[in-house]
Amino acid sequence: MPENKPKSNPRKTVTENPASDICDGRHPAESEKEWAEKTLAPTLDKAPEKPIGAATGTNLDEHGHARFSTISNVPIRRLYTQADLPADWNYDQYLGYPGQPPYTRGIHATGYRGKLWTMRMFSGFASPEETNKRYKYLLEHGGGGLSVAFDLPTLMGYDSDHPASEGEVGKCGVAIDSLEDMEILFDGINLEQTTTSMTINSPASVLWAMYLVVAEEQGADWKKISGTVQNDILKEYIAQKEYIYPPAPSMRLVVDTFEFGSEFTPRFNTISISGYHIREAGSTALQELAFTIYDGVEYVEWARRRGLDVDDFGPRLSFFFNAHNDFFEEIAKYRAARKIWYRLMKDRFGAKNDRTRLMRFHTQTAGVSLPAQQPMNNIARVALQALAAVLGGTQSLHTDAYDEALALPTAEAARIALRTQQIIAFESGVAQTVDPLGGSYFVEKQTLDMEKGAFDYFEKLDQMGGMVKAIERGYPQKEIAEASYQYQRAVEANEKITVGVNDFVIEEESPNILYIDESVARAQERKLKALRSRRSNEEVARCLDALKRAAAKTPTAGSNGNICDANTMPYIIDAVRAYATVGEICEALRQVYGTYTEVSIT
Repeated sequence: MPENKPKSNPRKTVTENPASDICDGRHPAESEKEWAEKTLAPTLDKAPEKPIGAATGTNLDEHGHARFSTISNVPIRRLYTQADLPADWNYDQYLGYPGQPPYTRGIHATGYRGKLWTMRMFSGFASPEETNKRYKYLLEHGGGGLSVAFDLPTLMGYDSDHPASEGEVGKCGVAIDSLEDMEILFDGINLEQTTTSMTINSPASVLWAMYLVVAEEQGADWKKISGTVQNDILKEYIAQKEYIYPPAPSMRLVVDTFEFGSEFTPRFNTISISGYHIREAGSTALQELAFTIYDGVEYVEWARRRGLDVDDFGPRLSFFFNAHNDFFEEIAKYRAARKIWYRLMKDRFGAKNDRTRLMRFHTQTAGVSLPAQQPMNNIARVALQALAAVLGGTQSLHTDAYDEALALPTAEAARIALRTQQIIAFESGVAQTVDPLGGSYFVEKQTLDMEKGAFDYFEKLDQMGGMVKAIERGYPQKEIAEASYQYQRAVEANEKITVGVNDFVIEEESPNILYIDESVARAQERKLKALRSRRSNEEVARCLDALKRAAAKTPTAGSNGNICDANTMPYIIDAVRAYATVGEICEALRQVYGTYTEVSIT
C-alpha cells in the first residue's frame, strides 16, 4: 500500500524568495524604503529612467530625473503600494461590493456576466434613406442599439433649405427636417424592441417628439420604449457651442422633458449628461469628470425649483463619458464617477430611491485622439480606449472608426469598430469577472485623487452660484482652454508622443473615404417643398402659435403630480404631428426666447 502522507494546504503559498519577507510585520513605507535601497538604487545606477518623449524641463523633475505623467499631466509615481492609500483605507468604506453603495465597483452585482454592455454604434450621414440602410447593416452585424448622429443644420435648428444650411446638409450626420424624415430613418426598425440614443441638444425636445410620434405610428407603447436623448445644453455652452437660445430658457426646455418623461416615458432617459464633448474640447480627465457631474447637479437643482421630486426624474438621468488614451486614468475616472454621483444624490439631494443614486453611463472612444496620419493605427487606439471603458464598467459603448479624422466612416470601418467591441466581449476574457482592477494600489489611488479633485471643483462652482453662473463668467471654458493649450504645447515639444504624428512618421497614400456631395441637400429641399404643399399649413400655424403661447408662460409645478400647462412638450408633439419642420418649431421658440451670443473669454 502507498505510504500515507499529510495532505498539503492548497491555499498555502510557499516561496524561496527572501525579499518577500521584508514586509512581514512592518508598515509598507518601511519595506518600500528597504526595497528602494537594496533593489531600486543599484538598478537606477546601471540604467537611469528616461522620460517618454523629448527630455525637456517640463518632463524632468527638480533633480533632473525623468518625470512621468498621465495624458492629463498628472504626475505618476514609480511604484504604488498600500502606503499611497489613506491610513484608514478599508474595503467596505472605499470600495464596497458590486451593486452596492458606493458603487465604485459597478452598479450591477454580476458585472457583465449576466448582460454585456450595449454595443451602440453612433451613425448618421447624408439622407434618412442612406442612414436607415446603415442602421440595418449594423444591427445585422451584431449591434445592440442605435445612436443617431444628426447633421449640423439639424443640430442648430435649421431646415435643409435654410441659407445657413448651405454646404452642411448631411455632411456630419443625417439630415432630419420633419416627421417624414424620422419615419424614413426608422422604417422597418421596431422601436419598442430597439434602444435608440439621439445626440441632439438645443432642438432635443423637437427631435425626441418626432421619435415618439414615429414609435406611436408603429403601435409602440411609450411606456415600453427605451433609449436616450442627449439634451445636455450646458456642455454646449461649455464646449461644443451648438446652442440656440440663452441658458435660462434652454434649461426650462430641459426640465420640460424631465417632467414629461417622468409621466409618459418612464423607461426613456430624458438626458445624457455629456463629458464627451468637454474632453474633445481639450479638458483633462479630471475636468471632464468634475464639469460633467456638476452639470448633473445643475439640472437637478433646476428641476427641483420647478417642484419635481428627484426620485421621480432622477432614475432617468444618464451620463456620457469619453474614453481617451491614458488607460488607467480613464478607468479611475469611471470608478470615481459612480462613487461621486452616489454621494451627491444621497447627501446633497436626499434621494431615497436606489435607482436615483446609480450612475449609468455610455462611453465613446476619443475621436480627438484619432489622427488622420496613418489612420490604420487608430484601430489599436480605439481597442485600448474601449477596453478601458469596459474595465471601468460602462453600460453602453460606441467605438470610433479608424477613418473618422478624414470623413464619415465607411461601412468597412464601421464594421471593424463594432468587431473591436465583440472581440473584447467574447475573446479577451475581461467580462468574466467584476471590476478586475479593483484593489490595485495604482487604480485605487487614482480613483481617490479623481474624487477629491472633483469635489474641489464643486466647491468653486458652488461659490460661483452654480454652473450657469460659472458659464456666464467663462470659468469652465477658460479651464479647458488652458488644459488644451498645455497639452498641445507638450505635443509640439515632443514631450507627449503621438505615433505617426510627431514620431514614427512615414510617407503614405490617401485612403478611400466616404464623400457626401450636394445631391443630398437638393433632395432634402425637394422633399421639404413637397411636404409644405400637401400638409395643412393652417394646422401648422395653429400649432406653432399654441407653442409660442406656452413657451411664453412661466412653468410651475403641476397640480396633483400632473404635467404643468406650460410644459412645451405636448405643444411640440402637436406641431410634429402636423408635420411642422425642425426649423419652423425652433424659429417659433426663437421668437419667444431669442438667441444667445457667448461672452468673449479674456
